[in-house]
Order: sequence, then structure tokens, then C-alpha cells
Amino acid sequence: MYSFIFMLEINYGLKLRIYKRLRAVIVLLCVACASHAQVALKTNLPLDALLMPNLAMEIGLGKKFTADLTGYYTPFKHSDTKQHKLLMIQPELRYWLCDTFNGHFFGLHLMGGAYNTWNVDMPFGVFDDVDKYRYKGRFYGAGISYGYQHILSEHWNIEGTIGLGYNYVTYKKYDCGDCGEQRDKGNKNYLGPTKLALNLVYLF
Repeated sequence: MYSFIFMLEINYGLKLRIYKRLRAVIVLLCVACASHAQVALKTNLPLDALLMPNLAMEIGLGKKFTADLTGYYTPFKHSDTKQHKLLMIQPELRYWLCDTFNGHFFGLHLMGGAYNTWNVDMPFGVFDDVDKYRYKGRFYGAGISYGYQHILSEHWNIEGTIGLGYNYVTYKKYDCGDCGEQRDKGNKNYLGPTKLALNLVYLF
């Protein structure tokens, strides 16, 4: 259940939670800037190319540690016969082998979100009949990651990272898009890739 395969149906309560999380991120950024901690903003270029909006913020916690928070939000319905909606938050604690924001790092990440998807090609075989049915649900998990960040200039870096982990996935299965009778519900256990990114990084 790699990051960009999970989607969700938006409601008022969810919008309120999104607002609160964004407000918390802004406050965290202000506190970090006020304390002179190094801060970076970044985006995953391959997902941008696939029209899957994402944004991450990373804050230095010392000489060897940083805290990274990545968010994915895809509200789009592609057509009357295809949709691929996702909301996911993925915080990560990173340990750098050299200096922060430079070279190799290892990370521990959590993840959680919701999805609502129908008639799309999904990697890693979470649901093998999503081309015929709509799946809606939530997921929670954790994993480990490895990455490397290369300095391009004073303010710009490029970063590659990959992660593996576990997710507990709940689902409801429907006949079609916005309509259709519920056919099944349950949960799945997923073990596999949980992070894959090529990030363009801007350092403040």
C-alpha cells in the first residue's frame, strides 16, 4: 500500500481535522524559525507529474536528527468511471550519518490516512479487482526508510528515499463509483513499500 494508492471521501469533520493539522504545521514552522532551527520544504516530483499534490516540511533537531512531515491530498475524480482520492499524513524521524540535510540518512516513519478509489491501476496488489469495484476505507502503519540528500546550491537540494513497512487497512467494497450497494467489508494486512520519493528540497 504505497503512499499514492489510498483515497478518501471528504466530509465536514475531515475538513476540520485537515484545517487543524495545517494550523499545527504552520505553528511548528514559526517556532522552528524563531529558534533558528534549519527548515526545509519539499515536494515529490514524480507525484507532482502524476497530478498528485504533496508537500513536506523537515526541521533540524540537532547535528544528527531531523523531523519530517509529509502530506498527500488528492481530491480528484478523473471521470464518471474512474476516481483516485487520497489523504495521507506521514511523519518521520531521521538520523543522518554525516550532517543534517546532507548525505545518507535512516528514518522511522508512521503513516495514516483514508482513500476512495475505483477503476485504477494500483501497485503492489492490495486489491486485485479495483478495476471492477470501488474501495473506501482507512489505513494505519509504520516503517523504516533509507535515503540520500545531495546539495545542489545554497538553498536547493535533491533527495531520494525508499521505505518498507506495515499497514493495517480497513475497507468497504461497492459496486460502482458514487452509487452501488455495499458488497463486502473487512480489513487487510499489508507488508511492503511504504515510501518512495524523489524530492526537490528548498532550505530556508
